[in-house]
Amino acid sequence: MASSRLSATTLAKKPVTPHEQYSSSVGVLGCKINTNRVAYWPDSVGCDDICIRVATERREVYLLKVDASGGAYDISYDAWNFLVTGKSATESPAMGGGVFMTYEVVDPTYCVPLRQDGKLPLAAANSMNYLANCLQSPNSWVATHYVLYNIVDSTCKYGVDEICYLDLTISNQAQCPSGLGVLTPVGLDVKNIIYGTGKEEKAP
Repeated sequence: MASSRLSATTLAKKPVTPHEQYSSSVGVLGCKINTNRVAYWPDSVGCDDICIRVATERREVYLLKVDASGGAYDISYDAWNFLVTGKSATESPAMGGGVFMTYEVVDPTYCVPLRQDGKLPLAAANSMNYLANCLQSPNSWVATHYVLYNIVDSTCKYGVDEICYLDLTISNQAQCPSGLGVLTPVGLDVKNIIYGTGKEEKAP
C-alpha cells in the first residue's frame, strides 16, 4: 500500500485530546470495529472522509471518524496514549490534555483493518438518516461499503446479531430476519479503556 504521507505544509496541526467513552452519532456499531482507533472530530461524519491519519513526529495511527465532538479534536484514549508514549493505555496509561499532532483525511482503505469484513457496520434501526444521505451519492465510499445489522445501539446492548437488507424501491426501512429493532440483549460487548487507569470496562 502506498504511503499516505503528505508534505508538512499540507497537514493540519491541532491539539488532540483523549476520549474515553465510545460513541457514534451515525450509528456505527462499536462491537464491529476497533473502538481503540476512533476519531471524534468537530465536523460531521461524511460519506467519504471517515478515515483520518493522526501523527506525532515518531508515530502515526489510522482512525475511523464515526462521531462529531463539541469542537475538540478527540481520539480514543488508547490511540492518544500510543501516540504520546508508544504503548497501549492498558500497558502504560498516561494522563494529560491536548497534545499538538498533525492530521489528514486519507483513503478509507487505510482503515480497513479497523472494521470487520472491511465494511462500515451500521445500526439498521438508527442509521437511516446518515445512510440515506450517503446513498444520494451512490459512488461515495459509505454507499458502496456499508452493512446493516439488527442491533439498536452503537454500544451493542440490544438487538440481534444478524445482517439486514435495504431496498429503497420497497421501503425506507431495512428488512431483518427477526424483525427490525428487536430489543433483546444482544450479548456483544463494547469496552472502554478508563482514562488514567488503563482498566477495561464494559460500556454503559
